[in-house]
Amino acid sequence: MELKLKQYEGIDDHKQLVKKESEQSGIEYAALMAFISVETGGYGFDPTTGKIMIQFEPSWFRNKAPFAPSGKWSLNGVERQKAEWEAFNEVWQYDSIAAMESTSIGLGQIMGLHYARLGYKTVGEMWDDAKSGLDRQVGQIVQFIFTDARLLKALREKNWHKVATYYNGAKYKEMAIKWGRTPYNISMEQEYLKLKKIDNKNY
Repeated sequence: MELKLKQYEGIDDHKQLVKKESEQSGIEYAALMAFISVETGGYGFDPTTGKIMIQFEPSWFRNKAPFAPSGKWSLNGVERQKAEWEAFNEVWQYDSIAAMESTSIGLGQIMGLHYARLGYKTVGEMWDDAKSGLDRQVGQIVQFIFTDARLLKALREKNWHKVATYYNGAKYKEMAIKWGRTPYNISMEQEYLKLKKIDNKNY
């Protein structure tokens, strides 16, 4: 899968974003790129509107704002971005903090509730940073990895089954069958081997 990342000012090749984070984090470039390629939708910003990509989670919002009145937002599933933003904007008026914490954002689709884990004082800071550019979204993905010792170890060892388990849950293979797609561990290994083959040709 070729990442279709929206370019941001100062860098022409989106792959440089991942290479930069790879060098700073000590995670092998091919492994980090394989993880990002498979585990993300390939976009940090909506190519049509330019807005940051989001996925609003009604169940999380209900837990955080139990007294908010029901509406269209409560029926939200995995929708197109227009519907996602409509649901998000609806709940924003009831509880803006809960709305941001209950929404996955950016390239990595990291839930806002993880803001403290990523080193932010508020969920708003996390959102603002992610909206500032893809470089920060990739940085958030790396920080998310670094704050999970098991995930970091599995990625460095290229143990793709454990990577998929820690990031997607123990039932990731069952979900792959349900959705008729290749399991994450296989997809990541295939992407990693492809990237390694390309790297070897360049040296």
